[in-house]
Amino acid sequence: MELRVLGCGDAFGSGGRLQTSYLVEGAPNGDAFLLDCGATTMIALTKADIDPNAISTIYISHLHGDHFSGLVWFFLHAQHRAQRSKPLTVIGPEGVRDRVLQTAELLFPGMTETAFRFDLEFVEFGLGSAGTHRDIALTTFEALHPSGALSAMLRFQIGEKVLSFSGDTEWRDDLLSCAKDADLFICECYALQAGVRYHLDWETLSARFNDITARKIVLTHMNGAMLAASKTLSHPRVVFAEDEMVLSF
Repeated sequence: MELRVLGCGDAFGSGGRLQTSYLVEGAPNGDAFLLDCGATTMIALTKADIDPNAISTIYISHLHGDHFSGLVWFFLHAQHRAQRSKPLTVIGPEGVRDRVLQTAELLFPGMTETAFRFDLEFVEFGLGSAGTHRDIALTTFEALHPSGALSAMLRFQIGEKVLSFSGDTEWRDDLLSCAKDADLFICECYALQAGVRYHLDWETLSARFNDITARKIVLTHMNGAMLAASKTLSHPRVVFAEDEMVLSF
């Protein structure tokens, strides 16, 4: 399977990076899906010449704009440019449907009054096992990151592969459960040193690498200081994310 980094930046565009979004390809069911959909996702897909109609499902970790607001432009493109007819499912925390549609209506008044040419389904999850969608099983853990709704860490069982994602969060021991024996763990590392609330940092994570049993850890969502420091930091299981990076797992 492959993970394509469409955007690994923070909410402030540190380092000129695009906002959070990852494309996962190679699932046994033949589907491709997005993990988060920041505002710049359509830009990244277009730049990489990726057909958005090939994406069947979009998972959202939490309801901050740099993680979900790209859905608005994804829907617009699907309706007016891609002529999408294939159904699309958005899976996110409780409240995702209302938040997304409210945002769409604020940005493009009247958008939600027009019927889409494709079937759009919202599936909302709580904590724990969130069930199976198109042969992909999802388990959720609570993240410590206020967003006006549940913020979640996501763990996917995709055939024999496990992909985990921290979302945005301070350290919680549930991170260890989310990442346990994962083939790939996407983990935010916003800051170099501890002290930034509701986010992870290199100081905290590096002290726990022996406890994180994922086979490969991809650090992402870095601020300017962390980006600069990443050029001199290393660990045998750690990769520092870059926009357009492609990783096999």
